Amino acid sequence: MPRGQVFNIQRFSVHDGPGIRTAVFLKGCPLDCAWCHNPEGISPRPEILMTPSRCIGCGECVAVCPHDLPIPHRSPSAEDAEHCLVCGACAEACPTEARQVVGRPMSVGEVVEVVLKDRIFYDDSGGGVTFSGGEPLQQSGFLRAALEACQSRGIHTAVDTCGLAPEEDLLSVAEVTDLFLFDVKMLDDSRHRRYTGVSNRQILANLKALGRRGQRIWMRVPVIPGVNDDAENLEATAELAASIPSVERVCLLPYHPLGESKSKRLDRDVSLPDLHAPTPGEMQNLLEMVEAVGVAASIGG
Repeated sequence: MPRGQVFNIQRFSVHDGPGIRTAVFLKGCPLDCAWCHNPEGISPRPEILMTPSRCIGCGECVAVCPHDLPIPHRSPSAEDAEHCLVCGACAEACPTEARQVVGRPMSVGEVVEVVLKDRIFYDDSGGGVTFSGGEPLQQSGFLRAALEACQSRGIHTAVDTCGLAPEEDLLSVAEVTDLFLFDVKMLDDSRHRRYTGVSNRQILANLKALGRRGQRIWMRVPVIPGVNDDAENLEATAELAASIPSVERVCLLPYHPLGESKSKRLDRDVSLPDLHAPTPGEMQNLLEMVEAVGVAASIGG
């Protein structure tokens, strides 16, 4: 059985599909969104996440490193990462847990064992398991195997995807997926390239391919102030949703700044440092704008 690179498993999640869910986060993403709230999921490799406020500068991390790479108070730089084995020795030696290894290999059986712990809550709430990331389709073989294992045990399955993957991988995974949480950042291709680093053509083609298959879809739109929250983009997005019968709703996800602090802890530049979360009133106005097109919509989901 394939092994996957997992960077987090979040139990009792209520923001990753219907009901109470276990969210399994897989590493690796082909997008580089300027507002990414899970920057530790972009690289397919394990990484060292540093919390400078916990570092006491004791030097234990340097003493145990085979390459003398760790520098107190910061994560490995891009140059350091070329030689860093991410062996975890520095994290194990740190007395204050200022260093953390993000990403570890797990088997399908190990993931399913965690998922099954909360089966009673899935049954009572209509929940299940959601595979997210990063981009879970970057590990399509492991993803399909894990979905099959969960579905065979009667667990509702969902995949949270940015939509950028080979169509054959997407449709293979769709065979064992009950619900797709499909992110649509923005419809203008040039703007999409500017803020995510890639074209949205394959993404939109994959969305329509799922629609032709009759796959259940919740279209999710991260609301990024000043980037994609204009009326033109949101109305066009709602119209796209209305044109695909299997899209059940449009979920508007308000931006939050959690990713900014994590980017700093990974020693990465913050592309949009002055972003602020939209207010509840602003989100309500956007919700009404989408609903006016004639599609079901929600804030969150």
